Amino acid sequence: MNNLTSTQRSWQRFKSNRRGYYSLWIFSILFILSLFAELWSNDKPLVIFYQGDYYFPLVTVYPETTFGGDFETEAEYQDNYLKEKFNQDGNWVWYAPNPYSYNTINYDNAQPNPAPPSKDNWLGTDDRGRDVLARLIYGFRLSVLFGLALTVIGTAMGILAGAIQGYFGGRIDLFFQRFIEIWNSMPELYLLIIFASIFNPSLLLLLVLLSLFGWMGLADYVRAEFLRGRNMDYVKAARALGVPNFTIMWRHLLPNAMTPVITFLPFRISSAILALTSLDFLGLGLPPSEPSLGELLAQGKANISSWWLSLSTFIVLVGTLVLLIFIGEALREAIDSRKGGD
Repeated sequence: MNNLTSTQRSWQRFKSNRRGYYSLWIFSILFILSLFAELWSNDKPLVIFYQGDYYFPLVTVYPETTFGGDFETEAEYQDNYLKEKFNQDGNWVWYAPNPYSYNTINYDNAQPNPAPPSKDNWLGTDDRGRDVLARLIYGFRLSVLFGLALTVIGTAMGILAGAIQGYFGGRIDLFFQRFIEIWNSMPELYLLIIFASIFNPSLLLLLVLLSLFGWMGLADYVRAEFLRGRNMDYVKAARALGVPNFTIMWRHLLPNAMTPVITFLPFRISSAILALTSLDFLGLGLPPSEPSLGELLAQGKANISSWWLSLSTFIVLVGTLVLLIFIGEALREAIDSRKGGD
C-alpha cells in the first residue's frame, strides 16, 4: 500500500468501515431513485397508447380533446371517462407503480381523511386526502436536495471567510472575529419568524436565510488550518518568490485545510435536513402544498390516532439521518492519517 496515493489510502480505509461504506451505497441508491420520483409515484400515466399513437404525459401536456374529450384544458387522467377511453379499442395506458403525486387528492376513498393504509393508498392519506407514500418520496428528495444546496453554499462561504482570516491575520482576522461574534448572537429563529410573516414562504427564502448563519462553524476550522499553515517554510518560500496570495491560498494551503471540511460534510447535510424539517413542523418553512417531512410530522401530532402519519415519516427521517451519520463517521476515520495502513 506504500505505492498508493493519499486519496487511495483514504478510500481503502473508508471501504474497510463496512457500516459507513454500505450506508453510502444505500443512501446513494435511495437518493438517485428519488431524483426520478415521477417514474415511481405520479398521477399522470407514463405512456399512453391511444388510437395507434403513443403519448407521454410526463413530458408533454395534452388537452382532453386529444383523447376524445370536450375540454381544451389539460387532461385529467384520473377521470373515469378517460379511463374508459384508454381501456377500449386496443388502447392501453401504463401508470406509475404508485398512481399518486404528492398533491393528488384521492376523492374516491371510502374512509374519512386521514385514512389508514389500504390497497389504494399503501401508507394511507393525510388530512387532505393526499397519498402519504407519494409525499414521503417527494419529501425525501426535496429534503436531500435542500441539504446539499445549503451545505454547498455554507461550505463555500465558510472556506472563503476562514481562508481570508487565517491567511492575512492581523486586523482582518480581528475584524472578522468580532463580526462573527456579533452575527452569531443574532436570534436566528426570531429572524425566521419575522421574515416568514413579511414574505411568502419559499424554498429559496429558507435557503438564503439559513445560509447566512450556516457558514460560521466551518470558518473557524478553516481559519485554524490557515493560521497554522501560513508560517510553514514552503509558504514563506512561495511568498519570497513572488507567488500571488491567491495562488498560495488555493494551491498550497487549501488542500491541507480540506480535511475538516470533507469530514463535516455529511453532518452538515443532516443538520440542514433536520433544520428544514423543524421549520416545516413549526409552520415556518415551506407552504403546506409542498411535500415536506416536517409538515407530515405536524399532521401526525395533530392526528394522534393516525399512527401511519408519524410512524412512516419518523422511519424515513431517522433512517436518512442515521445513514448520513454513519457515512460521516466512516469519512472521519478514513481521512485520519493516524489510522493504520500508512
